[in-house]
Amino acid sequence: MRSLYISYISEFYKSRKTLAFWAAIILPVLICGLIAVGYYFNAEKVLKYNYPGMVLWGQYSGASLGVMGMLILPFYVMFMAFSVNNIEHKNDTWKTLFAQPLNKLSIYAAKYLYAVVLLFICLLLFAFLTFTSGYILQMLVPKYTFNDYNPFLVLSKYYTKLFLASLGILSVQFVFSLIWSDFLKPMGIGFVGIIGGIITANVGWAYAYLIPYSAPTLALRITRVSKNAKPEDFPIFTQEIWVSLAVAAAMFIIGYFILLKRNIK
Repeated sequence: MRSLYISYISEFYKSRKTLAFWAAIILPVLICGLIAVGYYFNAEKVLKYNYPGMVLWGQYSGASLGVMGMLILPFYVMFMAFSVNNIEHKNDTWKTLFAQPLNKLSIYAAKYLYAVVLLFICLLLFAFLTFTSGYILQMLVPKYTFNDYNPFLVLSKYYTKLFLASLGILSVQFVFSLIWSDFLKPMGIGFVGIIGGIITANVGWAYAYLIPYSAPTLALRITRVSKNAKPEDFPIFTQEIWVSLAVAAAMFIIGYFILLKRNIK
């Protein structure tokens, strides 16, 4: 456990000035901020629709969920997975890393855990900023109806689904970035996978849930529940989430064995 902690702290200090680290903070602030500004300056247009609180929250949160969840998040996950391992590739420090009195599992697990934490921070900020900015808009524009509905549980469940749905992509791209040191191969494969995943999910292919890259898009779909159910009663662990978790577990194990065989001389 101590080895894992030391390796994790090392990853933080190596990556804290990278674009992947700051993007986890900047992306939520930028996207949520732009949407909030848009709702503030276009308040008259929005108020004409006379949305009830629940619908207004759906429109408002859906703006960031749609843009981020279906498009920006998969690409950020792909870039972040590459960036975590590229530090060692770029500086040729794999040999130095393994020369430390730490076992390879701790080093590998710390890298993977660091990537997962960055993803978690990014999505946590999206959920937090969406929730708080809605109530700030309510104070600035009292005619809004944000106060009529509490979206905390719905937002929590949607962003939890997005987090779990993204683990499959993260794990696949993490292994690709272990295998290849150049930018084009892992990013090129990831780009094709993401575009293919979005297309197969949107055209309604029955087996799209088996493609890890389609999981974020599928996770955002409204799941059918009973007629009298509340909006927050949708399930988190749908089939694409189970596939994403299974892929994440399998690729984590595969990546570790790839690391064991890696030539660091």
